[in-house]
Amino acid sequence: MAQIIKPDENTKEEAVHHEPYARTIPSNKLDALAPLHWLALALNDFRKAPVLSLSYGALFTLMAFGIFGAVYLHGSHLVILPTLVIFVLAGPFLATGLYDISWELEKGHSPSLGHALHAMGRNSVSSWGFAVLLAVIMIFWTRVAALLHALYPATQGAHLEEYLPFLALGSLFGTVFAMAVFGISAFSLPLVIERKVDMMTAIFSSVHAVHSNPVPMILWAGIILMGVLVGFATAGIGLMITMPVIAYATWHGYIATIHTKHKRHYE
Repeated sequence: MAQIIKPDENTKEEAVHHEPYARTIPSNKLDALAPLHWLALALNDFRKAPVLSLSYGALFTLMAFGIFGAVYLHGSHLVILPTLVIFVLAGPFLATGLYDISWELEKGHSPSLGHALHAMGRNSVSSWGFAVLLAVIMIFWTRVAALLHALYPATQGAHLEEYLPFLALGSLFGTVFAMAVFGISAFSLPLVIERKVDMMTAIFSSVHAVHSNPVPMILWAGIILMGVLVGFATAGIGLMITMPVIAYATWHGYIATIHTKHKRHYE
């Protein structure tokens, strides 16, 4: 007969809670003009922490200078790809520092460079994984664009009809890639920082939130695109302002969209 062993009454078994992997965190329904409110909150954050904001923005500007300088020195646009890969890999980590600044202001604290730098390593595994995923997608996107370039007319002065296959397929694939990148990255990094979730949970939750709010997300994508274009159109100088503002607005958008653990109240 099997022996029944009773647990020691003096021994307490500690319950361990494991978060499910690759789950989808619910999201809220947003007003169509919600991104404009996020932008207003972001500008207020920039006003409250101008030195820190400009310091982080200067790092984005330096990376833009690196891209421009590499193109000038090599005399070829082909060098843009490897430099952009570096930009994509470094960008998420710089953004996490900016999210922390906005988060500290949200809690009523005074943000500091040391605290922001510490936040950059808070969930480094997921952050690195996400950055590498974006870099791989960008490289694949560039390879597809190179293949589509074969459809470009070989003769100069070709009629418009000869450009249509290249323009149509290029626009189609470009739109698909842009939508995919925006969907997976809209709220992933703030979620990785605040909830310390795995990368796939962050991606699934971000895609779900974007899919559930198409109109405000289209507006938000347009705001991001405009900020990046203004930044590069000013030879990278404008990135000192546009990138911190976009990062702060992203944090406020995350707080308004994703069901967080500490809604407007943090430890």
